[in-house]
Amino acid sequence: MTDSDHVLVSTADGVMTLQLNRLDKKNALTVAMYQTLADNLFAADDDSAVRVVVIRGGDDCFCSGNDVMDFMQNPPAGEDSSVGQFLRALATTKKPLVAIVDGLAIGIGTTMLLHCDLVYLGEKARLKLPFVNLGLCPEAASSYLLPRLVGPAKAAELLLLGEEFGAHEAVNLGIANAAFQSETLLADAMVMIQKLVAQPPEAIRVTKELMRGPDRAAIAAVMQAEFEQFMGRLMSPEAAEAFQAFAEKRAPDFSKFD
Repeated sequence: MTDSDHVLVSTADGVMTLQLNRLDKKNALTVAMYQTLADNLFAADDDSAVRVVVIRGGDDCFCSGNDVMDFMQNPPAGEDSSVGQFLRALATTKKPLVAIVDGLAIGIGTTMLLHCDLVYLGEKARLKLPFVNLGLCPEAASSYLLPRLVGPAKAAELLLLGEEFGAHEAVNLGIANAAFQSETLLADAMVMIQKLVAQPPEAIRVTKELMRGPDRAAIAAVMQAEFEQFMGRLMSPEAAEAFQAFAEKRAPDFSKFD
């Protein structure tokens, strides 16, 4: 399977679907996948045939986060990197963005949901923000968006402890719109998506801009600050211990750090 097969792109009935298709690696994102996602999100804004953009994964995994080895070998170098373009596309796309999620949604697999207009989960969805656990820090402006969405206390719990939470808690927190039976997730989500497709597109764009516009500058600034810290954290001794412990299938020991 080539890099181009890792994101399947299709457009039909007003819906552009970006399907993550690297299931053998639990849909961990590579630089090439980031670029494909970014290119298509930007293209959708200029395509009148696209009314809605959908991001989805497989039945058992949405996205397990970054492919760390690929990330280390091809570190993003600023806003024009593939990662930077994807994050900017997420935050600025004018078309309605919908996520259909089941199974694992780890790291960017969860933080990208904060930029989606509608999020539908399967009952098997397992979300997790393990940045601190890995000696890293949040990304995708999640350190700004999450406290505003779920409150500072809950955001601190999710980001500082990095513990897994399920579909129904995500709905209760306002991270997702609804949780469906996994067997009917795609069909149930498509019912709602087709309702969105039928809405007047200019009214959709204006309404989305009115909702998102006031936070746009803050989101861009936080994304940049997180990006700089994240790259530094990747090279930190704490991250090295976390990744080595993961490779050795043991618990990390951060007791020597202060």
